[in-house]
Amino acid sequence: MERLPIDDALPELIAALKARGRAVLQAPPGAGKTTRVPLAMRDAGLTAGRIVMLEPRRLAARAAAERMAETLGERAGNTVGYRVRGEAKVSRATRIEVVTEGILTRMLQSEPDLPGVGAVIFDEFHERSLNADLGLALALEVAGALREDLMLLAMSATLDADPVARLMDAPLVSSEGRSFPVETRWLDRPLGAQARRLDGLVDLVVQAERETRGMGGGMLVFLPGEGEIRRAEAALAGRLPGDCALRPLFGAMPFAAQRAAIAPVESGRKVVLATSIAETSLTIPDIRVVVDMGLARRARFDPGAGMSRLVTERVTRAEATQRAGRAGRVAEGVCYRLWSKGEEGALAAFPPAEIEAADLTGLALELALWGAEPGDLAFLTQPPEGAMAEARALLGMLGALDDKGRITGHGRALAALPLHPRLGHMLVTAGAEAAPLAALMAERDPLKGAPVDLALRLEALRDVRAFQRNRPWQVNMGVVDRIRAETKRLRSQAGRGGGQSPAAMAALAYPDRIGQRRKGDEPRFVLSGGKGAILEGGDPLVGAPYLVAVDTDGNLREAKLRLAVQISEREIRELFGDQIAWVDSCAWSKRERRVVARRQERFGAVTLGDRIWKEVPDEEVARAMLDGVRDLGLRLEGAAARLAARVELVRAGGADLPDFSIEGLMASLEDWLLPMLSGVKSAEDWKRFDLLPALKARLSWEQAQELDRRAPGSFTTPLGRKIPIDYGGEAPEISVRLQELFGVTRHPVVGGQPLKITLLSPAQRPIQITRDLPGFWAGSYADVRKDMRAQYPKHPWPEDPTQADPTLRAKRRG
Repeated sequence: MERLPIDDALPELIAALKARGRAVLQAPPGAGKTTRVPLAMRDAGLTAGRIVMLEPRRLAARAAAERMAETLGERAGNTVGYRVRGEAKVSRATRIEVVTEGILTRMLQSEPDLPGVGAVIFDEFHERSLNADLGLALALEVAGALREDLMLLAMSATLDADPVARLMDAPLVSSEGRSFPVETRWLDRPLGAQARRLDGLVDLVVQAERETRGMGGGMLVFLPGEGEIRRAEAALAGRLPGDCALRPLFGAMPFAAQRAAIAPVESGRKVVLATSIAETSLTIPDIRVVVDMGLARRARFDPGAGMSRLVTERVTRAEATQRAGRAGRVAEGVCYRLWSKGEEGALAAFPPAEIEAADLTGLALELALWGAEPGDLAFLTQPPEGAMAEARALLGMLGALDDKGRITGHGRALAALPLHPRLGHMLVTAGAEAAPLAALMAERDPLKGAPVDLALRLEALRDVRAFQRNRPWQVNMGVVDRIRAETKRLRSQAGRGGGQSPAAMAALAYPDRIGQRRKGDEPRFVLSGGKGAILEGGDPLVGAPYLVAVDTDGNLREAKLRLAVQISEREIRELFGDQIAWVDSCAWSKRERRVVARRQERFGAVTLGDRIWKEVPDEEVARAMLDGVRDLGLRLEGAAARLAARVELVRAGGADLPDFSIEGLMASLEDWLLPMLSGVKSAEDWKRFDLLPALKARLSWEQAQELDRRAPGSFTTPLGRKIPIDYGGEAPEISVRLQELFGVTRHPVVGGQPLKITLLSPAQRPIQITRDLPGFWAGSYADVRKDMRAQYPKHPWPEDPTQADPTLRAKRRG
């Protein structure tokens, strides 16, 4: 056999496994770990049981098994076999079994002690798929509690393998690998609009082929998915030399086509258009040139679909480095990147673990089946609490968990299906008739540019030719073929139900997505889960009173519907009768600007029946009005504003008084306002409401006394009149007739500071502002007296105001 870089590390690895029963192997892509390590473990006689190796992708699993079998001079299914979804090649003679990650989970859940299995290898663990994280966590618990002899090995292609080694308490073995220098060539400037990225890639491939033709060897082009690969293939067909053989490579291809992409060509130059499956999982011989589009597809929770979906994101620096390394396996190579060197610094260092961003409904179901909480298991990254809570809530709605969070018999049935629990619930409940819909909802939309109606997709699946004769929309036959193949597989796993419409079946999968059309001209819907959705104005479903939102754009405020199907009220009642109930609702209506009290028959946020709620308890109305106050706002005016200002002034001086700032009052509405809202039901009522009694009631007797002492509410004039003191400005102030202060020789003081006094004329117009009344009498009063005597001759203006009696009257007639 050809000697591979991993061969130098195998003795150390075998020794570590013999000594400790577990290890972590770090080896770069192309080192040979996938095909050499399982055979070396078998040859070393480390275990009498089967060696099970996990691969994240079906293509990689089959390719690894066939390569190892070829090394032994056998066909897959003898010493080395594989099991992937929908296909298995194993026999009694099989000693090494390559499986996809979900299959290990099923093996552990059905027989936790893994009878007949001696070792489990987690290949490509650096990809941090959700199934790999779960599989390792379960295997570690099994090894600790049931199978001390179970050998565990995690293999990673990146250099950040230390955390895995610490988690497993295992030695870390590294292989240096073997690579030749790779020259990296970037764009001169950023490409700009995303829409031009595929055109830019095609141009870059043509350029790279021209510039590297003399090097020989093949070219590997990284694109994010099948759609981009197909479009690039079509665009390149007429632009590359005739001896260039274009070979697509993605996971959903027939296996024969995948083999052709990997195999060398007899003559000319092979150009492989591949997804990230060629990044670390597969080695394609004789690649000298890499062209990287800089995008990758990852599983992310899609709020629009309510499940995990593959989303397109920028590659990380680690992924870009691994892709470039594929050009240096056999000789010096070149890597062309569809981004500028300046953009490289903005790339993330490593891809995030799937457990951090994916839909966790399946994980929550598996943990419930295992009988464990996330914290009970050794996860490299613990699942986020919020996402786990949402996942459990959905499982409860689907009947997979009981009210105590324990798995039900129905939940066990869902866990056995290779489907999202939403779709599994539909398949088990509705029977084989739901298989086409389950396969369709798990795949990409097969129609391009069509209205949202799900029924159109089902019609296309039944008879594509007839559909295309009568319909103008383009049908993606690759997607249709995959849906049909998946439908056949799912029929055999369906329940015994039947006789339900596609809308009813869709509602079983999406009980939180039953939509009711809102009032008004716009086609807006409220969904049973409480969110909002909207349709394009010209869509045929705009008039539907009820529908099921199967897919949206994920907007959290008001999602745009991408796939939906009309459902009747009768079907909603038949499906969810046990969840429909009359609910008393007393709430503030922003639209009507008043408290609205109704008795409503509801399924979640969908209202099926509605009537006026008479004799509503006063407390219910008051609590609803509190939301009205939060909506309308709190406006302090007049005496209420003055009281609040006094309290805030004294609080600032260190007194123990309640917070009377607007923010403080709004934060404590229930404490001081709720008991005073009797009879207040609308914006008009609130406008007339006097806040002063409610604010006063918030102060205890002792606090009111302290307030009056330190910041009195009024100033008593020599005539006995009480003038309100305004504390809203920079200093306490009053406005008072000048003549009412005759005889006052000491300036009034409040809270340790002089009172700001605006002196008024007999006509209540400001004459002077002073903080020193004796100084005013001795100074500018003379000029004021001169002007005032001319304007108001009937009023007294004594030469010495300090000796005069205060008055509000005019002079007596002589």
